[in-house]
Amino acid sequence: MTTLDARELYRRASAEFTARVHRVGDRWTAPTPCAGWDVRALVRHLVEEERWAPPLLDGATIAEVGDRFAGDLLGADPVAAVDDAAPRAVSAVESGEALTRTVHLSFGDVPGQEYVMQLAADHLVHAWDLGQALGDDSALDADAVATVREWFASIEPLYRRVGVIGPRAALPDAAGPQDELLAMFGRSPALAAVQRFNAAFGAKDVDAIMAAMTPDCVFEDTTAPDGTRHVGAAAVRSAWTSLFTGAPDARFTVEEIVPAGDRVVSGGATSGATGTSGAWTCSRCGTDGSRRSCPT
Repeated sequence: MTTLDARELYRRASAEFTARVHRVGDRWTAPTPCAGWDVRALVRHLVEEERWAPPLLDGATIAEVGDRFAGDLLGADPVAAVDDAAPRAVSAVESGEALTRTVHLSFGDVPGQEYVMQLAADHLVHAWDLGQALGDDSALDADAVATVREWFASIEPLYRRVGVIGPRAALPDAAGPQDELLAMFGRSPALAAVQRFNAAFGAKDVDAIMAAMTPDCVFEDTTAPDGTRHVGAAAVRSAWTSLFTGAPDARFTVEEIVPAGDRVVSGGATSGATGTSGAWTCSRCGTDGSRRSCPT
């Protein structure tokens, strides 16, 4: 692996995120691994960072920028908003004094180099978040992953202590560098798969449900007297379609999620026209990003 300088790292991380934005299509309300953020909210967060970067790297203070970037920054065409903001931020990062200038942030002054590393890390990790929301390729630039991982190792405890990141996620024994980086930032591929499935199920979105499942998925329903086992994506899709058609008022309420390495157990209750029964969703996510979900 090659350790990248801050400018090259930011270029690559920005490109990773922008490329995924171009694949969003009509999925702006899809849930992301970031609690409370759908795709549009996640993209707005990064556009806001990209709008702030040029004035801050030029020496402006928070007060001087003021509320210039408040409100809806995406408008009617979020992709165009990203395509406008992203290159402006890249240009600011590449300007001659960007890395040596003192940047005035809300929590204090930091060297430009440190600020750019923060921006790059945020773009890289959120590129993964966006990919998870879209059921997209989860692989990130390996050199960017290695560079951010090395930089973040010494400050991870501080970020966690002040609440910027969540608890470190558990990892399977065969975890690679990308899994380790994501765990440092509180991300779990297995947990993200289950959260995406749960959100899709709650929305009765069969396409989104199937995007969270692998071709060899299995669904075992609990209909009387002995239940039915549905094997493979086609059979499982048919089962979900029949469920939502036959019980349009069906709801799924998540009551507990327990992550354990590359496995997650999600417990909850289904309710609808035929009454209420317990339901469990199990998901296994391999280090290659594959997902196997077997709601029972």
